[in-house]
Amino acid sequence: MAEFKVVVSDPNTGRTTQVEVEGQDANRFLGRELGDEVDGEAVGLDGATLELTGGSDDAGRPLRTDVSGSALKELLLEGGVGYDPSRDGERKRVTVRGREISEAVAQINAKVVDGDADFDDLTDDE
Repeated sequence: MAEFKVVVSDPNTGRTTQVEVEGQDANRFLGRELGDEVDGEAVGLDGATLELTGGSDDAGRPLRTDVSGSALKELLLEGGVGYDPSRDGERKRVTVRGREISEAVAQINAKVVDGDADFDDLTDDE
């Protein structure tokens, strides 16, 4: 059964909170891709809409929007998500995961794009 940590941020207020989802709520994220919108009910934010912005798998490898599917890929990167070069022109082969949410994903990053996000209700449950 799927189980995720969802980090939800509200760009209007600058607040961020982490919510653990499992079971039916976690299944709402499976098969979605980065950039897709999800109903906020999955994390306890009724009436809000969330946009998936990123994430990482259980080994810490990041999800990249330019890689299709959910499989692991080795890319030669010059920078961006998954690699920060220490000097100009430096490149490195890095293993990253595709943009689709699968059971291998451990953390999902999302932001509120529509509706009211009351993070006080989420933090009382923890």
